[in-house]
Amino acid sequence: MKLALATDAWLPQVNGVVRSLTSTVEELGRRGHEVETITPDRFLTVPMPGYASIRLAMAPRFGLRRMLDEAAPDIVHIATEGPIGWAARGWCLSRAVPFTSAFHTRFPEYAAVRTGLSAEYFWPILQRFHAQSCAVMVSTRSLATELEERGIGPTRAWSRGIDHALFRPDGPRHPQMASLPGPVLLNVGRVAPEKNLDAFLGLDVPGSKVVVGDGPALETLRRRYPDVLFLGALAGEALASAYRAADCFVFPSLTDTFGLVVIEALACGTPVAAYPVTGPVDILGIDGRGVDHRVGWPAGAVDASLGRAVEAALLAERTDAAALGSLYSWERATDQFLAAIASALSGTASSLRTAA
Repeated sequence: MKLALATDAWLPQVNGVVRSLTSTVEELGRRGHEVETITPDRFLTVPMPGYASIRLAMAPRFGLRRMLDEAAPDIVHIATEGPIGWAARGWCLSRAVPFTSAFHTRFPEYAAVRTGLSAEYFWPILQRFHAQSCAVMVSTRSLATELEERGIGPTRAWSRGIDHALFRPDGPRHPQMASLPGPVLLNVGRVAPEKNLDAFLGLDVPGSKVVVGDGPALETLRRRYPDVLFLGALAGEALASAYRAADCFVFPSLTDTFGLVVIEALACGTPVAAYPVTGPVDILGIDGRGVDHRVGWPAGAVDASLGRAVEAALLAERTDAAALGSLYSWERATDQFLAAIASALSGTASSLRTAA
């Protein structure tokens, strides 16, 4: 099998989509699969409006077609709905090459936050993009249900994993967090309007709040919440030490499709508090004990009141949080990815035999 991966999200971007893709490509390489990556660093790029740290390929169509013609893949996985994604989709349709796609990001909701328009205005664009995909890979059951109700599918499960050597409960704790008054509440992720950070930072709860990450809203939030410790972007052992130094990881987002940081926090032994929405509710479950993976005792809490979720999560044991986090792996996630690819190829072959 010759596989090509087309994505607008790639290094040096730091986000869950990039970590998911790079980790999957690494795992595929360990298994002996070769993947042709069509990524922004292979094109002339321009800053994304309103988010200069993300660079988008400018007019990638002709260069991408040459790259894919030379690679001659049996199937293409299109990870994002950006310029590279649309160009790859066009190439696949023109060459009758099957493709799978993934729904990583709620662009309609993100666009609604930034434009003031209804998210419903943007959904037809995504429906068109995924319409001829052999399989739309999704990270959670609730997202699969939602997309199928909107006519996007067929969906296939593709969960997420973590680096267990890095994200573990034992190890140093971040020194800048060690002396903070407890309980220490942490958020990690892109500091942007769609992440709903005001819901976390505005909570009237005891203790200290810490934010790890960078993004367009960072300076605004620093001015608005002077008592919050903003550590900027962290990676590797520094990031793991921040998770371990927190008493509770607070995930206020209403628009994420999964929340890779949630399972990273859990694996470090940090209970999680979140709203009962797609992503956290698929990881923690309504009772905090998990959904696809289950543990004996709550590893955190979801609640329509984020404050109540924090109160409940602080009662969870760190060992139970670590137990749930340990059940996620890139090996298992890559098994799902390959199963979706194989199913797409098999379905295409069946269609050709039927047509013949």
